[in-house]
Order: sequence, then C-alpha cells, then structure tokens
Amino acid sequence: MHTGIADRSGFDELITVFQKILGVSFVFIDEESKNKYAHDETENLHFLPDIVLKPRTAEEISAIMKICNERKIPVTPRGAGTGLSGGALPNRGGVLISFERMNSIIEIDERNLQVTTEPGVITEVLQNAVKEKGLFYPPDPSSKGSCFIGGNIAENSGGPKAVKYGVVKDYVLNLEVVLPNGDIIWTGANVLKNATGYNLTQLMVGSEGTLGLVTKIVLKLIPHPKHDLLMLVPFNDLEKAGAAVSAIFRAGFTPSALELVEIDALKIVSSFVDSTVVPVSDDMQAHLIIELDGNHLDTLMSEMEKIAEVLTEFDCGEVFFADDAQQKAELWKLRRRAAEAVKLAGYTIEEDTVVPRAELPKLIRGVKELGKEYDFKAVCYGHAGDGNLHIRIKKEGSIYSLNNQDVIPALRALFKLVKSLGGTISGEHGIGLIQKEYMDIAFDETGMALMRGIKKAFDPNHILNCGKIFDLK
Repeated sequence: MHTGIADRSGFDELITVFQKILGVSFVFIDEESKNKYAHDETENLHFLPDIVLKPRTAEEISAIMKICNERKIPVTPRGAGTGLSGGALPNRGGVLISFERMNSIIEIDERNLQVTTEPGVITEVLQNAVKEKGLFYPPDPSSKGSCFIGGNIAENSGGPKAVKYGVVKDYVLNLEVVLPNGDIIWTGANVLKNATGYNLTQLMVGSEGTLGLVTKIVLKLIPHPKHDLLMLVPFNDLEKAGAAVSAIFRAGFTPSALELVEIDALKIVSSFVDSTVVPVSDDMQAHLIIELDGNHLDTLMSEMEKIAEVLTEFDCGEVFFADDAQQKAELWKLRRRAAEAVKLAGYTIEEDTVVPRAELPKLIRGVKELGKEYDFKAVCYGHAGDGNLHIRIKKEGSIYSLNNQDVIPALRALFKLVKSLGGTISGEHGIGLIQKEYMDIAFDETGMALMRGIKKAFDPNHILNCGKIFDLK
C-alpha cells in the first residue's frame, strides 16, 4: 500500500517534470487548490492530495501515469466531485488528476445515432447538445447539471429515466482508456453488436476509476421522444405506495420515470426550495412522481388515465397532473434537490440500496423497523420504478459512517436485509470508500478474489484509485 509521495527529496524534480508535460499553469501544489479537491459530496470526508494536475489530452495523462507507475505514486482520477461514495477522494494522497479541461464534445454522428465525447463534459450539456439534433441520451443523475459524463461512466450512473431506458452501461459503445502503466487502448468498437473477445468496455463502466482513466467515450443515442406527461400521486400509506409501483408494471405500463418521495423528505425539500407546487397534508405518507413519454400524445393521455385507475386500489389521494412545462420543471426540481435538502436537515448518511421492485414494501417496512432498533431516523426517496431506494439516515452524534462503530452495525443490518430481499448494496452511487466495509455481504470470497485478480492484472503496482471498492490482500 502506497500513501502519498514516498520520495519527498525528489518532490521538486517531480513537479518540474509535470510542468514540462502540462505547462506551469496546470500543476498545483498550493493549499487552496489541494483543499478544493480534498472532498466531494460524500458525508464530511476530507483527504488532501499532494499534487493536483489538470491535463488536456490522453497523451498527457499517459505521460503522467508512466511516471507515477514507475515511482509507485498513488493517483486519483476526479470528475466534477458530485459523488456520494468517496470514489474521487485522494485518500492516499499522491497525485489527483482532474478531467475538467477535457470538456469537448468531439462529434455528434447523426447518421449512426452516436456521440463521441471527452469525459469532462457536463451530462446535461451533452444531453442538450444532442437534443438540438433531435436525439436523446437518457441517463440523467440528479446532479446532471454539474456532474461529468466521465464520472457517470465510472459509477454506471442511472437516474429517473433508467426505469424505461436503462443506465449508462446500456449506452456505452467504446472507450479510449489510459491504463495505469500509461498505455492507451480502445476497449471495443463503435458498433451495436460486438462478440469479439472479453467485453473490456463494460468492465470499465462502473469500475470507479480503479482500472484505467477514460479519455474518450462513444455513446449510443436514440431519437428524442416528442411528448411527456407527468403526474403526482399522494398516498396515505408508505408501503402501499411501494406496492403500487409493482402494480403499474404488472398492468402493462412502463413509465419513463417512477419516483417515490417520502413525505418527510418532501416537506424538507419543499421548504428548502420555497415551493408550494405539491400540496402536503398530515395524513400523507408518500408521493409517487410518474412520467410517461412517447411520440403520440393521445396514447400517453390514455395510459395516464389507466395508471390512475390502477392506483385507486392502493388508497391513493387525489391525482395531480402537471399542466405545463413550468409545473413539470418545478416537480422535478423538488425531486432532484431532495438529497441536498435532507443532508442539510441532518440526514447526512445516505445509502443507495436496490431490490427487485416488488420487494419495495418489505424494504421500506424493514428500514423503519431498523430505525427503531438502532435508534436512527430515516427518510426514503428514489427510483422506485427500478427498486433503487435512497435511504438518508440521521443518527444523533453521527454525521458520517466511515469507520464509525456507532453506525456500522445498523448499516450491516440494513444491507443484510437488502440482500435477503434479492437486492444489493449500491444501485448507482458505487462502493468507493464508504461501502467497501460491506462488500462481504454482497459477494463471497470467491467473487472478491476474482475482482482483486482483475485489479492486479490492470494495475499490478496498485496505484490507481487504490483503496476504493476493496483493499488488495
């Protein structure tokens, strides 16, 4: 295990080498810069890098990696810093590589419905650029207005649209990657079908920056749907709201988004953004946000009415239909800012659980029971349509979970519950630093040994984002 830059006597010479590669303006060792990249959105964690580098090309990254690999210097890749599992934190010091200058959309190929982009492009910027061509890139994390597409690749991000359209992995065709030793490879081909050898492209997606540094990305696109409809449905019972989710799919409907927001989370975020668009009463326990999209408005309206009929079987309140784009935007703003709002309200520990959607009622009930047993409060919200529930926890005296013995037993119990329901411990936030404590719940030792072997094959000196997902034995 390497921590920081071991040979401090050669530090000045190392800085000079990096300055020759990047230029003096893109090598940072001042405290202000190091502090800026010492944290992300994960709890209150803070780890200082020794050096911050801002390359512009894959060739520059290759040169950096060759030096770091030779000297066994830890390297942490960094996107926009919106992560929630500590995956972009320089927990072992060393070099932090920021991708913020690699922010060009290289080509939108309208004939083949593809886009080639650099990793530092903001997700929403990419979505808007292809939308101008009538095309659609569906994955849309809550942080889409600030997160980088490269970080989405690292975490295999999802978002509300995943229930109908899938997650990032379903759109990645090919990747240019700099390996830990500095070699530059393409993982696949710009084609829709590929049975040529091992699928290195999909291995890289979701690997959390532990196997290589992605420098170019080829994504599949689809035509953009012409219409969307949105409705908000209140429920007097949280478990019935969860049960209604599965019923919608069993009735033959596939919403483009299906989100659950527990009433406590909704009250907090409504106050946070000063919104009254959602009516709130004391007898409500949860809301479902349901969106349909497609090219035929009459069909969508008919489906919305039929879904509303299905929901009457689950003790729902009066259905609210968003009448215009402004109301839709207001509803989505409430949902997307829920995490930020509840964190500021003291729910600082977030877990990203996922279960088969029909098991949501058992998960919700189990979370509440565990709260009583382990003395914590919890609010639930998330992508109910694909069983991905975000659970925010407030426990007196504990604002973080990493190495916190007051919290770990409760989280182990939560993840064992999730596993018993056929689920797993992260749906889209990744493992990073804060979930690796619980990987033994998700995998047996054979599975862990295989993953460690893959890490060693890519990164024998264990320098790239080391200490994330698992530690090498």
